[in-house]
Amino acid sequence: MKKTKLIIMILLCIILLGAIGYVIYGIYQNATMEVKNPIVTMNVKDMGTVKIELYPEQAPNTVANFIALIQRGFYNGLTFHRTIPDFMIQGGDKNGDGTGSPTLKDLKDDGDDTAYSINGEFIANKVNNTIHHERGVISMARADYSSIGLTEEGYNSAGSQFFITTAEQTSLDGLYAAFGKVIEGMEVVDAISNVEVVTRDETAEEGLDKPVNPPVIESMTVETFGVDYGLPETHKAFNYSEWFYETYGIDPNTLAGSTEEE
Repeated sequence: MKKTKLIIMILLCIILLGAIGYVIYGIYQNATMEVKNPIVTMNVKDMGTVKIELYPEQAPNTVANFIALIQRGFYNGLTFHRTIPDFMIQGGDKNGDGTGSPTLKDLKDDGDDTAYSINGEFIANKVNNTIHHERGVISMARADYSSIGLTEEGYNSAGSQFFITTAEQTSLDGLYAAFGKVIEGMEVVDAISNVEVVTRDETAEEGLDKPVNPPVIESMTVETFGVDYGLPETHKAFNYSEWFYETYGIDPNTLAGSTEEE
């Protein structure tokens, strides 16, 4: 009887030690496991493929927003509407002209038509994002209302539009939310930056840096390596026209039209 109890005790100790060892091994694996950064694959019609590594540790909400839009197929079929050699290429606007904002229904199934923006994750906006705008960096485009005293509104106006630098742009550091970098296909980015544009004459009324035949993003996909980055934190997009009308009682579009006619 005593021998049986001893055997049972030994077996229980072995089981307990095994369980403890399994837990410790799991903790060790989690602590030492390298979490891979998300990789975006962007296919540009008739031009080639670009692969981009995202940096969620630097701009987590920006990355979450970009991934969520990609997974919803938002960027498929959109264009690069602005290209400047030795500077950058800009795309991701569903209007195709730099005026569009994504809506909540672009982001999630139960969303509505409310245009949204995300806060800018960069140093000037009190976020310690240390990515430098070197060649090949992807960053979020945004508005600039600082000339009318609405700096914060401009800082937090990014939505879906992004740009990729084709040369180092240190003047953008700390002022725009960089969130990744091209790791393959930089020659495709260069080719996009050099497409024919309507005009580069800054005195022209329209067409500045606009491609004659805007390059099309056929598809954009993302590999997250099993990590769920969730939905981004958003807020209602600032509407400059509404603000101007509420402040001055004048439609800025009408005012601009009157000025041009004069």
